[in-house]
Amino acid sequence: MTVPARAVRLAAAGAASLVALALTAAYSSAAAAPAHPQPRLVALAGSVAGTGGHRLGAYGSSRMSVELTLAPRDPAGLASALRAAYTPGGRGYDKWLAKGQFDVRYAPAPSVVTAMTRYLRAAGLTVARSASPFLLRAVGSSRQVQSALHTALSSYRNARGASFYANSEPVRLPAALAVDVLGVVGLTNTVRLQSMLSRPQGSHRSAGEKAGASCEAGYPTTAELFAELPSGNLPLPGYGAGPGCSGLTPSQANSIYGAPRFGSPRTKGAGETLGLFELSAYQASDIRTWTRHFYGPGYRAHLANFNVDGGPLHPVCPAGDQCPADINGYSGDIEVDGDIEADLAFAPDARRIEVYNAPADTTGQTSLDEYALIANQDTADVVSASWATCEDDLSAGYVQAENEIFEQMALQGQSMFSGSGDWGQFSCVNSLTGPFVQSAIDPAAQPWVTGTGGTSLESYNPGMNPHPGPPARGTETVWNVDNLCSTQAPAPDNDNQGGPFWCVAEGAGGGGPSLYWGRPFYQRGPGVSNPAYPDSSGRLNSTGLAECVLASAGTPCRETPDVSADGDPNTGYAIYCTGTASLPESTCATFSGAQPVPGWFEANGTSLTGPQWASITADRDSYFGHRSGNINPWLYHLLRTDPRRYFNDVTGIGRRQRAATSNGLFPTTPGYDMATGIGTPKMAALITGW
Repeated sequence: MTVPARAVRLAAAGAASLVALALTAAYSSAAAAPAHPQPRLVALAGSVAGTGGHRLGAYGSSRMSVELTLAPRDPAGLASALRAAYTPGGRGYDKWLAKGQFDVRYAPAPSVVTAMTRYLRAAGLTVARSASPFLLRAVGSSRQVQSALHTALSSYRNARGASFYANSEPVRLPAALAVDVLGVVGLTNTVRLQSMLSRPQGSHRSAGEKAGASCEAGYPTTAELFAELPSGNLPLPGYGAGPGCSGLTPSQANSIYGAPRFGSPRTKGAGETLGLFELSAYQASDIRTWTRHFYGPGYRAHLANFNVDGGPLHPVCPAGDQCPADINGYSGDIEVDGDIEADLAFAPDARRIEVYNAPADTTGQTSLDEYALIANQDTADVVSASWATCEDDLSAGYVQAENEIFEQMALQGQSMFSGSGDWGQFSCVNSLTGPFVQSAIDPAAQPWVTGTGGTSLESYNPGMNPHPGPPARGTETVWNVDNLCSTQAPAPDNDNQGGPFWCVAEGAGGGGPSLYWGRPFYQRGPGVSNPAYPDSSGRLNSTGLAECVLASAGTPCRETPDVSADGDPNTGYAIYCTGTASLPESTCATFSGAQPVPGWFEANGTSLTGPQWASITADRDSYFGHRSGNINPWLYHLLRTDPRRYFNDVTGIGRRQRAATSNGLFPTTPGYDMATGIGTPKMAALITGW
């Protein structure tokens, strides 16, 4: 894996600020008088993404679109405002910007946009409208794009034979312009967001269950996995009181995590609007079936759908981008249904759920459009995203474009959540640039996103008990089935498959240090430090990847996840999703009809821990009557002051904890760790406390 230019520091952009006052004039004079010396070019920090493939040659396209990520008008003022809004006792604490005010205060100055537009048009590119004032879209041929950005585009093939393109040289711009450009989106087609919902392995019911015995089944053992997983002949697990032991019911899940006993609508999300970032169509009839089963025929879930760029059924892709049919349509219906049902499990009295849907693309431009709409509408109080990709597949321009949107949401009081991945330390397992490298996942690693990891309830099966209560202290472990996910080479204790094989086959909760982001001011507390990943001093970590390269030298890295919840598909939730051959690319159509109770199945993953934490936050917002905003500063304050009241700490210590003691690389420890974060929720305290 190579990371050619990520180590370029933002200090380069700072040096360029000496000529910022001449922004428009500097370029205009150069364009008008080409005989003059060419302006000094400055490389944009982190503008070359990691490429683990074999270079095939130059990449060419007759038409493509890129988006320049523009810096905010007052970055120091923006950083100060964020700190003030999230520092208890300060003048700006808990005071949120009204809709539209973020752009008024921080959008790039018109002179910046004008100068950049002139530059791009002079290079033969067409400047088009973007979803955000912080993004400037340019359309033209690959030759024009390379000339304007002084970069080179190359074609690659990875070890699995998949092809992709990316820029192989840094983006360089005239110094007077570069100071206001954070990066460029669209120079690589490796930005392919994936669902993080997991189902347990299994193809049939055991003999005892077929004979009429209880449908409950024990947690899978290594002997069972070694004997039956290679053949695909594992029995289906039986867990929880969902139809046919298809997983935990809403009442069971709330009881396990200690929801408030008095059950007021104010503790169930009344009056709140929950938002979901999605990339797939779904059937509302599935949601009606699920709610009818658990809440009765009189219950109605209020769903509002917002399509972006045509949505997944009628994609309108940016020029030169791709929205492949096999990752659109109903291809992620299992994810959308799971997210909605998870929201309703923990916040059943919510005013409505807003389902935002863009087509899945390959450059990330449609995803940015969707996030921008969520922020600009500012109607969702809490938002969760279960679609993600590993940071190593992304450019600095893309993650900084996201960050500006998440900063907007944070200052508006919107709470943002995303799962930290389902493959332990190997978030890049399905990436184009190179699997089996240590990488955190985006957007969970973003500073203004709450990253949610995965745990397991292991031996705790509540059976048919609708109100089982929390498991005994120490029962909950990190999600890592039988501790099989690891960096270990093939050996008898992993069935000679190697640890990475099991990270993929059975999954594990994701976590680790960010490749891009330094540690935010709020991320402090017992355990928030890992001596193996101390800072961003420019050196590479043990897997050859640079760390938090957008931070100033010596800054510790952002650590993920922040918190966790049950993410193990073997101790999962009851989900209902159906499909037919008439629904293009439906995932649920491929298996759900063959389940013991058709349509019902057990599922989990960090996909569902994000909606769970979002719903708990919506419950809290409802109880106190106002938005909580990004909850990370609050979570780490609780870690420092009274963690046992608010969290279940997954420590890795004690007899019950020995079944799983790491996420494949990072161990569970008392306090914070990069396997489970701060811990899992004690709902009553979090909703009604501090």
